[in-house]
Amino acid sequence: MANELLAFVIELAAVGALAWWGFATGEGLALSVLLGLGTPAAAVTLWGLYAAPKAKRRPGLPGVLAVKALVLGGGAAALYGLGHPVAALIAAAVVVANTAVAETTRRAPARTGT
Repeated sequence: MANELLAFVIELAAVGALAWWGFATGEGLALSVLLGLGTPAAAVTLWGLYAAPKAKRRPGLPGVLAVKALVLGGGAAALYGLGHPVAALIAAAVVVANTAVAETTRRAPARTGT
């Protein structure tokens, strides 16, 4: 349960980092708003379609991991692009550890009470 909560916090942080990057990167108001709102919106849409636990189009594990790498890795890359390499490295390490634990526990055989 704690790992699932951490996963949700990581997802929110990645979307926030993508928005921050978009607003900070865009040259001029229009591009800043487009990137600041569009990049996280695209990430949320991609996540909802393919990586969310109840996604209607959820692919197999390799596809889900690819979407997670793109969205969550994109959040870490956004931090790096904003000039925060240590935060980016920490974010990437937490994403890898959390995803490994989550995918391992989701696929673990159910224990029976014998």
